[in-house]
Amino acid sequence: MLKGLRTIVYHVSDLTKAKEWYKTVFEIAPYFDEPFYVGYNIGGFELGLDPDASGYTSGNASITYWGVDDIEACFKRFEALGIQIHEAPKNVGGAIWVASIYDPFGNVIGLIENPEFTS
Repeated sequence: MLKGLRTIVYHVSDLTKAKEWYKTVFEIAPYFDEPFYVGYNIGGFELGLDPDASGYTSGNASITYWGVDDIEACFKRFEALGIQIHEAPKNVGGAIWVASIYDPFGNVIGLIENPEFTS
């Protein structure tokens, strides 16, 4: 039985560069930092970085959405950091907004503002 999202792993070609990028963008240091895997605790969920990209192509075929309180404020900050935008914020019904960005390794990171989820 599925219990919900626990971990999303992004495969990266340069772990040192990836750690710095995620630290800057998400404003958090990793809680687990080894040469074979780096893990961040983001709101009780794990974002993992795996430097072994063998068997994977660049980027995603799906998008995992991370919750944010204010998607417009997030995107203003991302634009100031020069982050490549995958999809600008758009309303998908009611008060729900989604958007996405690229990390430097071609992975798509989704963001969602949904007042139905408070944590």
